[in-house]
Amino acid sequence: MNIQHSFDVPHNEGTLYLVPTPIGNLEDMTFRAINILKSVNLIASEDTRNTQKLLNHFEIETKQISFHEHNSQAKIPELIEKLSTGISIAQVSDAGMPSISDPGHDLVKACIDHDIPVVPLPGANAGLTSLIASGIAPQPFQFYGFLPRKPKEQKNVLQELINEPESLIFYEAPHRLKKTLENMLTVLGEHRKISVCRELTKRHEEFIRGTLGEINDWAKENEIRGEFVLIVEGNSNPKKADSTLESQLKEMPINEQVDFFIKNNNLSVNEAIKKVAKLNDTKKQVIYNEYHDLN
Repeated sequence: MNIQHSFDVPHNEGTLYLVPTPIGNLEDMTFRAINILKSVNLIASEDTRNTQKLLNHFEIETKQISFHEHNSQAKIPELIEKLSTGISIAQVSDAGMPSISDPGHDLVKACIDHDIPVVPLPGANAGLTSLIASGIAPQPFQFYGFLPRKPKEQKNVLQELINEPESLIFYEAPHRLKKTLENMLTVLGEHRKISVCRELTKRHEEFIRGTLGEINDWAKENEIRGEFVLIVEGNSNPKKADSTLESQLKEMPINEQVDFFIKNNNLSVNEAIKKVAKLNDTKKQVIYNEYHDLN
């Protein structure tokens, strides 16, 4: 059990501050965030070159240390040691909230394990900023972040999410957007609503709202540039959809059930057999034997 009183920390005790940075417009930086970055002993930055531009703009002279996904495991013990000696550190990502799509979460866990205070600051977040302007139900929602890059793994994740009733929030890079939209169309269907949000808070901020069918047509006809947030409508009738599919599959012969998952979910034979075994509440070996005609 761990209880923290954020504003009762002794002045000589090190504190980790989680400081959000603007996702585009520098005017979204808060007064408190600027003051914290000026007052701490060290700033742990995802990209020191990128953060230096921000520090220069606000005339912040605090020294930086590199902290990103490729060096985090080596850097965390060093940062914990500094914090334990009374040094206060602000962790920042390239844009938005720390710990979202960066290694900050592991640092937070390490601080908690060592009884080092962790103080979060509120600020810009691309997912929530997109959600409230999407026109899609803002709550409940599920934040997923970046989908897997491999098409097969991506489709498998989308298949797992197909019946979720919550609005879904994804991040995507421009060079993968078209393929991701195509996979969403294949798995979720052309009528599912989606809001594609581009270049948030910047001069070329844009919202493209419609169905997955319409947005796929848009993506084919337009040049894809900028960073994207995708807000996808949840399944408004998940139980019915799930029960209908299950009942249809259970009426099919076992070999056809396995072939269905291989074809539609891009699963291997063994993965599909495992799915069918779970669907029919049967041992995997039984399905394996029947599919391979080993009985």
